[in-house]
Amino acid sequence: MKKGLPFSLAIAIMKISIIPAIILMFALCAHAGISVGQEVLNRKITVDIKNRDVAYAFDKLSHEAHVKFIYSPEIIKATRKLTLKENNKELHLILDKLLKSLGLKYEYVNDYILVTKKKEEASAIDQPELLTQPEQEIKSIRGTVKNAKGEELTGVSVLEKGTHNATTTDAGGKFQISVTDENAVLVFTYIGFTAQEVSVGNNTFLDIKLVEESKALNEVVVVAYGTSTRKNNTGAIQSLNAKELQDEPVAQLTQKLQGKLSGVQITQTTGTPGAGMSVRIRGAGSISAGTNPLYVVDGLPIEGDISNINPDEIENISILKDAAATALYGSRATNGVVLLTTKHAKKGQSIVSLNVYAGVQSLPQKGRPDMMNAQEFAQYQKEIAEQKGQTVDPAYANPSQYGEGTNWYDILFRNAQIQNYSITIASSKDKTNSSVTVGYFNQDGVLLNSNYKRYSLRSNTDYQLNDFIKIGFNAAPSVSVSHSPQADGVWYNQPSIIEGAILTTPLAPYKNADGSIPLTATGPGLFPNPNWYNVLNVVKRATTVNRVLSNAYIEVTPLKGLTYKSSINIDLNQTLFNNFNPSTAGKLFAAPPQPITAVNQNQLYYTWLTENILTYKKDLGQHHFDVLGGFTAQKYRLQSSITNASDFPDDLVQTLNAAKTTITTSDIQEWSLVSYIGRLNYDFAGKYLVSGSIRRDGSSRFGSDNKYGNFPSASVGWIVTKEKFMESIPVVSFFKIRGSYGSTGNNNIGNYTQYANVSSTNYAFDGSVVSGRSATSLANNQLGWEKSTTVDVGAEFGFLNDRISFTYDYYSRNTNNLLYSVDVPSSSGFSSLITNIGKIKFWGHEFSITTQNMVDKFKWSTNFNISFNRNKVLQLGTANAAIYGDNTITEVGKPIGQLYGFVFEGLNYTQADLQKYPQYIGAAVGTARFKDVNGDGTVTFDNNDKAIIGDPTPKFVYGITNNFSYKNFDLSIVMAGQYGDQIANRMLEFAGNIDGVFNVYKAVANRWKSPSDPGAGFYGSAGSGVSGFDRTFSTRYINGASFLTVKNISLGYTIPLKQNKYIRSIRFYASGQQLFVFTKYPGINPEVGGTSTGDQASVLNLGNDYATYPVPRTFTFGANFNF
Repeated sequence: MKKGLPFSLAIAIMKISIIPAIILMFALCAHAGISVGQEVLNRKITVDIKNRDVAYAFDKLSHEAHVKFIYSPEIIKATRKLTLKENNKELHLILDKLLKSLGLKYEYVNDYILVTKKKEEASAIDQPELLTQPEQEIKSIRGTVKNAKGEELTGVSVLEKGTHNATTTDAGGKFQISVTDENAVLVFTYIGFTAQEVSVGNNTFLDIKLVEESKALNEVVVVAYGTSTRKNNTGAIQSLNAKELQDEPVAQLTQKLQGKLSGVQITQTTGTPGAGMSVRIRGAGSISAGTNPLYVVDGLPIEGDISNINPDEIENISILKDAAATALYGSRATNGVVLLTTKHAKKGQSIVSLNVYAGVQSLPQKGRPDMMNAQEFAQYQKEIAEQKGQTVDPAYANPSQYGEGTNWYDILFRNAQIQNYSITIASSKDKTNSSVTVGYFNQDGVLLNSNYKRYSLRSNTDYQLNDFIKIGFNAAPSVSVSHSPQADGVWYNQPSIIEGAILTTPLAPYKNADGSIPLTATGPGLFPNPNWYNVLNVVKRATTVNRVLSNAYIEVTPLKGLTYKSSINIDLNQTLFNNFNPSTAGKLFAAPPQPITAVNQNQLYYTWLTENILTYKKDLGQHHFDVLGGFTAQKYRLQSSITNASDFPDDLVQTLNAAKTTITTSDIQEWSLVSYIGRLNYDFAGKYLVSGSIRRDGSSRFGSDNKYGNFPSASVGWIVTKEKFMESIPVVSFFKIRGSYGSTGNNNIGNYTQYANVSSTNYAFDGSVVSGRSATSLANNQLGWEKSTTVDVGAEFGFLNDRISFTYDYYSRNTNNLLYSVDVPSSSGFSSLITNIGKIKFWGHEFSITTQNMVDKFKWSTNFNISFNRNKVLQLGTANAAIYGDNTITEVGKPIGQLYGFVFEGLNYTQADLQKYPQYIGAAVGTARFKDVNGDGTVTFDNNDKAIIGDPTPKFVYGITNNFSYKNFDLSIVMAGQYGDQIANRMLEFAGNIDGVFNVYKAVANRWKSPSDPGAGFYGSAGSGVSGFDRTFSTRYINGASFLTVKNISLGYTIPLKQNKYIRSIRFYASGQQLFVFTKYPGINPEVGGTSTGDQASVLNLGNDYATYPVPRTFTFGANFNF
């Protein structure tokens, strides 16, 4: 495997693409101001018409130029015959030539080309021959068109239904049209208003009032393998566009989504630059097969998360939540699906957009650990020695000689810069649409020696070969480099710098008076500790990710409504990790010098996906059909190696070839997936909606006797406001009821779990030891996916012409066939077997409301969402045995991952307390007292006296977004929060340790010292042999973690510009991220959820705070330029 190949490939693609992109940018700046109308009229088309009527000619031109013509057949004499042949000529030249000969003129109005008669018709010589038409009675209809406020509307299209007979309203909103049938129906359409059909009947004058339509209801929503509208969609889907996500100075797209989606819990568990977020859609989907949603980028289901994707590349995000929305992704969709659509050029538009911002990050004072300063720590050490009857060390004998000393938390952190530059160039001309986005992001971490950089490029190109064939190619190379010291986790599992530094004596300097940096930071009676400031600066820990996402497609439309699309997609990723620990580093308990070690990891994976999709859309009167069928195949391969090196001669040469000892291990992982998909959407009269879909997956991960799984779904919807009886309730502008049922799966069960494992074994053979192989686990040919069945019932309302929009969803999901290890008879030669056995129920309620509070010059809109997610374990294995985690428990009848420990009831203040309450062996006056849970009269440090003491899952999560605008100013405020969860402060085990070996919280000074000086009742005696009981995991550790965070406030100003052909708009803005956190949680981050090794916690082990990298507060200034 060549380590440099993917990186070289990415850089090559970027070089090839950036140069023409820059050239294109300057070229477009000179032309980007062309109006949409000019763009349409400048489109080059080819037509060949022989002896056909005028109406046919306009139909042909409409199809070729992608624009609609409106005209009155009588006025233009549409039955005249003509011949027209033009090759690759601009539309306006063709129209000039054609209409001159017909005595007609045209103008571009409201996305239409209006054709009318000149004042003087052309001579008869120029007129094509007319067909003889029977005489018909012509009826003239006049009228006015106004909006709800009574204001006249100019340019409203008035069309006789079923014909080309049309006109538009004048500057006073008046129109006149001639019809030949008293049963004629006139259709009034205007941008931003709901189309209205009116029967002419005996009327000669019509007074029409058009109602503004809800843009939200008609906006296009990206769904699985296609698009829909919010109005006609029958699944539980939420969608956000790029405009709703602008201005937030963050590295990752998921950070921009916090607080904006109902039913989606997004938490930032660490502030490490570039680190992934935790995303859970409708709660935890599994206990062992992962809870992350499936991410699909431009149709490609990718591996991992989207943390390395430039947010400025994204045009639209859709969150698919119920089975009706996700079933077409089958065995990977139980945890929900996130669809990302990247930016493409829009028809008829050429733009250049530049987005830049820069700012500074800092740590707020709230939440920082309140540790003893030098004087307090010396006094504390002096008191401990005196209480134990020991000689006080001279270093602690006179505490008043010390001041504040070293605040290690302040030393390790800094104010840090953040900056982002992103340019998008989009061009739509003739038959080619192309878009290029180039980005550079640089974030210095607030922890010293931490940084994250990302270089990204995305190029999307679509080309219409002819009327029937369209092709496209997209490529998105990116390179990200992060330098991140091991900051998170507990000190004894890693050299976890934050916790190690917090516990270090404040008497030790981080820098000597002469400016030199000491290697150690310790003191009398303390463990040998390193100088964490030095560790932070000398340890090298870098990760480089080179990635290319790319796809190509061909789309063929052989018949009207029938489309075949074939695509090939690839995700190529190389991750390089390098870690060098010099002799001058060390860790807690192991001060430098220490043996030099290094780790080098190289991981390369690729996955390709091919899809062949056939869709057919057909309208039969009021019956509308949309049918989809297809075949997909995907393959994944990962190859990785890791080398551990030691015995380096010195710190100078840090490459692996300098080490005397290296140990390399390697691994290969593969899986493949073959799928068949189908879907039928049907609606009648736009008010009765029915949808059904199915996916059949065949996966290499499943057992040989259980290779295929079927994942069907069905959904219905009823747009009640389409019914006649709703006309009497005008306050309700929209009302839809929908429901769905379906099944999805979770195939994250490992690539080779179904096979028997074999490992090396030594045998005694013929009097000697011989190496061989032996089976270490049983095979399971029936192993399959975890399967979920979901019921969803929802309602959507619009009030006061959709000034108020409300959505409600109730869901109930049962997950069966959980992956679980069950005991087997020992006679089999094995102890357990991995199989599908276990059940969990998930259910919840989701509410979202959007209001247009003010809509005049001062505009104010609000979006509020709140979600209540619950779960209950119904079955675990064959015996329903509980699963124990990191001081958590998962058991039948209870929610997943409850915090589990002892119940702290105070201290044994006196001898009377020792005799009054049940005690444990070793209890003494001044020690912690715990509840006798099982009531046997004795407290034992086992599960008999443990209880559920907290729940890390919130009772509800919510978000609030307010948008304001006045003239050229705009203001956005985004808030997110959750309520009812608890977190265990695991730092208490050490920062509350009263053995005297660490620095501790200031509150430890108010510990129990004697019956007459009992302290605050939280910290016990520091006496010999009794201080360790305080460290027992109990309710002492548990804190409420409810919070409300002001995630972002952005204030912008758009400079008023006179219309010109170079600059469309300039906007400046100031933004603040993570501005305020309202919480009673004493730690730095109430969203935390990590493991003792610094990793993101699984759903079984949530709710533990091991001193993680804090999330900074960020202030930025930025600008948006559109050319």
